[in-house]
Amino acid sequence: MDMDDSINVLGGPLLPCSTDPLTGFFRDGCCNTSEEDFGSHTVCVLATKEFLESQKASGNDLITPWPQYAFPGVKPGERWCLCASRWLEAYRNGVAPQVYLESTHKRALEIIPLELLERFAVEIID
Repeated sequence: MDMDDSINVLGGPLLPCSTDPLTGFFRDGCCNTSEEDFGSHTVCVLATKEFLESQKASGNDLITPWPQYAFPGVKPGERWCLCASRWLEAYRNGVAPQVYLESTHKRALEIIPLELLERFAVEIID
């Protein structure tokens, strides 16, 4: 699989989203993507209970661990590379999580306008 260039929505280098839990389409801690990533797992979000419950109710269960897919389950307060279309769905449902722009891949802009992402921007503080 050829990975797209690691560029964020601001045009800079893509910063890591989370290594605990290990996230990303490539499980490299970053919201990297490629042509094989049909879900566009490109938006680095801060998960909230309300958001996670809304996703589960709409058929995208991010809470339940799936060890066979190296998926630990996401807990409130954790960062996660979310599918761009799922973030947009959450926005439309009034439960959009905050976004880390420096860790959100530029391909997310194919689905979500930058101005909208900026309204939910938060900085990573480690």
